[in-house]
Amino acid sequence: MSTATLPPCPQCQSAYTYEQAPLLICPECGHEWNPAAEAATSADDGALIVKDANGNLLADGDSVVVIKDLKVKGASSALKVGTKVRNIRLVDGDHNIDCKIDGFGAMQLKSEFVRKA
Repeated sequence: MSTATLPPCPQCQSAYTYEQAPLLICPECGHEWNPAAEAATSADDGALIVKDANGNLLADGDSVVVIKDLKVKGASSALKVGTKVRNIRLVDGDHNIDCKIDGFGAMQLKSEFVRKA
């Protein structure tokens, strides 16, 4: 691939990616990925693909852990780091995790703020 046709980094959107063997590498954040493997996973059956902050695939029914304090609109306290969320459901949209959290109730979370438990 020439540098004009390399895709931007999927993590930081940097345009300065380069190719090394089968991988593409971002020099700004250090992320490495295989574009052929990602294309195969996304083209499998059209299923919703959601990844956590570490790049692990999430599925309905998984448990996740919050990795950052999150302010909750309408609540007096924030959702703390380390809060475990059980039995998630994946939905399409900006906030792609639908769940119930003890003490907070039903809400939606962004997958970039959780990691698989």
